[in-house]
Amino acid sequence: IPVINLEGTLGHPLQALADAITITENMTVERPKVVLSWAPHPRALPHAVPHSFVRMAQQMDLDLVITHPKGYELDPRVTQHIPIEYDQNEALKGADFVYVKNWSSYSPYGKILTKDANWMMDQKKLGSAFFMHCLPVRRNVVVAGEVLDGKKSLVIEQANNRTYAAQLVLKKLLGS
Repeated sequence: IPVINLEGTLGHPLQALADAITITENMTVERPKVVLSWAPHPRALPHAVPHSFVRMAQQMDLDLVITHPKGYELDPRVTQHIPIEYDQNEALKGADFVYVKNWSSYSPYGKILTKDANWMMDQKKLGSAFFMHCLPVRRNVVVAGEVLDGKKSLVIEQANNRTYAAQLVLKKLLGS
């Protein structure tokens, strides 16, 4: 089985393309509010997915907000002009899509500054928004099982759209 990944330490463009497809297919309003929310994780994870997601979102007509505990800022060159909200509940108000992902501190890079379980996504916080995560995910650490398995979870659709994203990239590269 061929594997096409394209993930590096600071970027994951193939995942971002799959995420863009997923959002576009599920939009119910012209300019949806999308929240990128940090989540707790036992390991310090790279910035690849959140950086690429922010870059992708800047190319779309989305109302993007990033929420995370203080100290978990992403690369300011990537997040400039994007609202940052340190109160997760405030950031989630009125969200149409919530993309949950852990990342380590940027400066100093790779550190875990907190494992605050209050940042885990649950159904009460999610409300009526769609849930997104790039997988794999730690159930009941990053996200509550009820959200992951719920009707508003797009994780399987996102994973499926990775196939289409890879096909689009290959088609473009091969020029046909």
